Amino acid sequence: MDRLLASLRATAEPTRFRLLALAASGAFCVSEYCKILGQSQPRVSRHLKLLCDAGLLERSREGPNVWFTVPEDEAGAIARALVALLSSDDPILAADRRQAARVLSERARIASDSLKRRRADWDEMRALGLPADLIETSVLALLPAKFDRLLDIGTGTGRLLELLAPRARSALGIDASAAMLALARARLARAELPHCTVRQGDMYRLPIVAGCMDLAVLQMVLHYAEDPQAVLAEAARVLRPGGLLLVIDLAAHSRDDLTRSFAHRWPGFSPDAMHRLLVGAGAEPGLMHTIPGSLTVCLWPARRLADASAAQLHQLTA
Repeated sequence: MDRLLASLRATAEPTRFRLLALAASGAFCVSEYCKILGQSQPRVSRHLKLLCDAGLLERSREGPNVWFTVPEDEAGAIARALVALLSSDDPILAADRRQAARVLSERARIASDSLKRRRADWDEMRALGLPADLIETSVLALLPAKFDRLLDIGTGTGRLLELLAPRARSALGIDASAAMLALARARLARAELPHCTVRQGDMYRLPIVAGCMDLAVLQMVLHYAEDPQAVLAEAARVLRPGGLLLVIDLAAHSRDDLTRSFAHRWPGFSPDAMHRLLVGAGAEPGLMHTIPGSLTVCLWPARRLADASAAQLHQLTA
């Protein structure tokens, strides 16, 4: 009762309810809230602080920006329940949604222009000529129809989150690139997937507590890692015992031109090499699936061993 009363007091103000409704639809930073609501930064920041103090919102820093989302806990459930009580026909909330759509469109354009200026080809599957549709179909066929919490490590533009969103209760994407995350946020907002969020982070030090995820996926990420063993051990650390780890990456190849052009650290992975990496990370490898082509893509599923403690897995990444 105390939690509910505190939540009701925190939202007993029109601007705070508008902020909560926007946060329930996706992540925004302070400057974006100011544009949407047409209010000053000090005023918006004060309201956001009160919502965070009540536990209805959580903040995460990403470079110069702080992003606000609805948390995945009891207070977050209360926040979503309160937002669900709002009328979809409310003219103020409808105006907020229209302005938010314009802000998201501008966010995506800026991120895309930034990548183009750096001549970065962020769609690696397309650049390498890989059968993206077939890979996605294989991923869907391999994974359970429903799971609780999903982690996409190296989420990029968030395509995998979008693909798996209907099967997950909640989903989180981690990426080191702020520009990629901007594109991912725009994608998730357009698809109206408020249960999917993204956050800036290091794949060697994931900003996630141990043992809380049901599924962790690394798609076309591991061949960039200086230490693949440490990346896999960190992914296993955040999985619950028995949780599923899925690695999607290139099979071993001899295309030195690709390795140089795309700054790959590893020319794919052989079945034996990946088996050793997964076992060393405290996971039990499953049956490998291959997708042939000019470059063979492999799907390596594995389960976190129940007797692999978080402390042991942390030692592998230290």
